[in-house]
Amino acid sequence: MLQAVLQTDTVLLPERLVDLLRLGEFGVVGEFIAGLIAAFLVANIMLIMTAIAGPWAKRKIRARFTDAIAVNRVGPAGLLIIIADAVRLMSKEIIVPEGVDRPAWELAPIVVALSALLGFAVIPMGSGIHVADPEVGVVFVFAVASLASIGLVMGGYASNNKFSMLGGLRAVAQNIAYEIPLVLVAASVVIFAGSLQMSEIVAAQQDTLISLGVVDIPMWFAIINPFAFVLFLAANMAEIGRNPFDTPEAPNEIVAGYQTEYSGIYFVLFYLGEFIHIFLGGAIIATLFLGGPAGPGPESLGFVWFLVKIWAVFLLTQWMRSAVPRVRIDQLIEIGWKGLLVLSFLNLILTALIVGVITV
Repeated sequence: MLQAVLQTDTVLLPERLVDLLRLGEFGVVGEFIAGLIAAFLVANIMLIMTAIAGPWAKRKIRARFTDAIAVNRVGPAGLLIIIADAVRLMSKEIIVPEGVDRPAWELAPIVVALSALLGFAVIPMGSGIHVADPEVGVVFVFAVASLASIGLVMGGYASNNKFSMLGGLRAVAQNIAYEIPLVLVAASVVIFAGSLQMSEIVAAQQDTLISLGVVDIPMWFAIINPFAFVLFLAANMAEIGRNPFDTPEAPNEIVAGYQTEYSGIYFVLFYLGEFIHIFLGGAIIATLFLGGPAGPGPESLGFVWFLVKIWAVFLLTQWMRSAVPRVRIDQLIEIGWKGLLVLSFLNLILTALIVGVITV
C-alpha cells in the first residue's frame, strides 16, 4: 500500500537541529547556526551523489548502453576511480589564457555550481530533510537554477576565445528558449495544487487516485497529466544540456564550448555544476510530478524513495546521451520556440479550464 512519507507537520530540518543540539537558548544565532548545519548536510549529500555519478556511474551506465567496458581496474568495480579522478583533476595546473577577464573568468564556474546547490534548499526530500519551505518555493527554485546561465555566459565571454564565446551564446539562447516552457508547465502544476509552496504541492499528490485491489494508484501529477510530464522532461533535458540538446559544449563544432579554456579545479567546478543541475532537475521532477518522497513503506523511507526518483532521472539522461543524436542549434531553437512553447501554453490553458470546471 502506498503511504505518504512527507512529514505532515512540516517541521524543517533546521528546527529539528535546534531541538536536537539545544541551540534554542542562543536565540537567533542558534537558529542561524542550525540553518548553516542543515544547508551543509544537504549540500554534502548532493556533492557525494555527484562524485559517484560523474567519474563512475556515468561511465558504467554508458558502457552498458554501448556494449563497452567501463572502469574496472581501480578498486572493486572501479569505485576508487572516484578518488583517483578527484586527485588527478584537482592537482592539475590551472592555466590562465592571455587576455581573459580574470574576475569573471574565475567566478563563472562558482556561479554555475552554487546556483544548483541553492535550489535544493526548498526541495522536500522526505524523512525530515527539508531546509526551507517558503510560500514561493517553486519561483525560488527556478530563479536560482536560472543563475547558471549567467555563469555560462561569463565563462564564455571572459575566456577570450571565439569557441568559448559561441558556447556561452548557445547556452543562453538555449536556456531562454526552454526555461519559458519549463516555467509554464510548472505553472500548470501550481494550478492543480493551488499553491507555490513545495510542501503543499507534494501534499496535494498524497491521495489515492484509484485502488486496484491491494494496489493504490497515487494521485501524482505525472499520472493525472502525463502530457505536462512529458513536456517538462523534454524541457528539462534542454535546461541541463543533455542530448539531444547539448549544443553549448558540442565538441565536434566548438571544441568544448564555454569551458574550453578551463583546467584544474575550475574545470572540476563546471563539471560538478553540470551534474548537480542534473540532480536538481530530477529533484524538481520528483517534487512536481512524482509525489516527492512518497512511496511504499514507512515514513522513514521517504528519503530513500526520493533518491530513487532522482537517480531514475539521471539514468534517463545517460540513456538519452547514448541513444539520441545532437540536434543543430537552429533546430534546437525552433523546437523550443515553435514546439515546446506552443504546447506548454496549450497545456496551461487546458489545465486552467479543467480546474475551473471541477471547482465550479
